[in-house]
Amino acid sequence: MLYTPVLVLNKFFFPIDTTNVKRAFLMLYGGAAKAVDINYETFDFDSWSQITSIKNQDCIRTVSKVIKIPRVIMVVRYDKVPSKEVKFNRYNIFKRDKSQCQYCGLSFPKNELTIDHITPKSLGGKTIWSNVVCCCTRCNRKKGSKNLGFSSMKLINKPTKPTWKLFSNLYIKTIKFKEWKPFLSFVEASYWNVELEE
Repeated sequence: MLYTPVLVLNKFFFPIDTTNVKRAFLMLYGGAAKAVDINYETFDFDSWSQITSIKNQDCIRTVSKVIKIPRVIMVVRYDKVPSKEVKFNRYNIFKRDKSQCQYCGLSFPKNELTIDHITPKSLGGKTIWSNVVCCCTRCNRKKGSKNLGFSSMKLINKPTKPTWKLFSNLYIKTIKFKEWKPFLSFVEASYWNVELEE
């Protein structure tokens, strides 16, 4: 329960991230965030802890009371929006390639995938979007430190730097709770569909 997701908004009610229930309660208690209900009403920790939990709602039980779990919080002093740049990291490479080996085409759990340099680093290949792909361990061993042209393997997709639009859909596709819907629907219709400049 403590590690289920909570949607995080900036002070303009735009989604900026997710956190977990434990961290959300710490932020609420410390005054760094407010709980937000489905009607955009905000609550500090004391006022939120006075709300009576309805039967079947998720809640945390303390010695003296039962506190409803907030599913959406707003960071009080944060007015920034997510960066337009997609971070170059392992998670985003796997997301771009849909956790699919780009040589054999099979899908694998993340712990069974590696990152392959198309032009190996030992041959001057750089660690950039256009030179790295998801690769299963079998294909990685088979390719070894050879250039793609000198192996009998072919890429399924040409690797490119993903656009923000691809990653912004994360919010829309991962609605976990009904309390998230008003914020994500609003975002889908306005903020996320605005064309971004390079």
